[in-house]
Amino acid sequence: MSKQRSSSKKRFTIDEANAMLPLVRAIVSDISNTAQDYVERRQRFLSLTGGRSLDSKNPYDDELADVQRELDDQGRRVQEYVDELQQLGLELKSMTEGLIDFPARMDGRDVYLCWKLGEPEVMYWHECDAGFSGRRPLLVGAMAGDDDQDEDSMMF
Repeated sequence: MSKQRSSSKKRFTIDEANAMLPLVRAIVSDISNTAQDYVERRQRFLSLTGGRSLDSKNPYDDELADVQRELDDQGRRVQEYVDELQQLGLELKSMTEGLIDFPARMDGRDVYLCWKLGEPEVMYWHECDAGFSGRRPLLVGAMAGDDDQDEDSMMF
């Protein structure tokens, strides 16, 4: 994922990010549940096949081929959810943990508002290159812009 932000890319305010959370929460819940199930099923599948190619003459391999098709379908479903988030302008950072970044501006620089599945609202932010470990709490009043700043350089 690119660390650079184009000036035409959607940026979110805290209010906009929080307003989107009902939809985002539903999509991310679907991603997280489906991805966790996919990972578990894929691990079981790989342990059964041992990395070997399936043989269409083997009746057990026919059954495993069905499982492979189901896994492929499940993987496509997860990708559709991810695509939906990207169309909203969001970045998924962890499928299984449900970690989402909302591109934003603060003090004239690009940052992320950071939300994780299970959190009641967007309460954190981090620098674009910091990641989850660099999350900092949003402070009350710290994101208000000055009246004399232009829209692109305003804080939240």
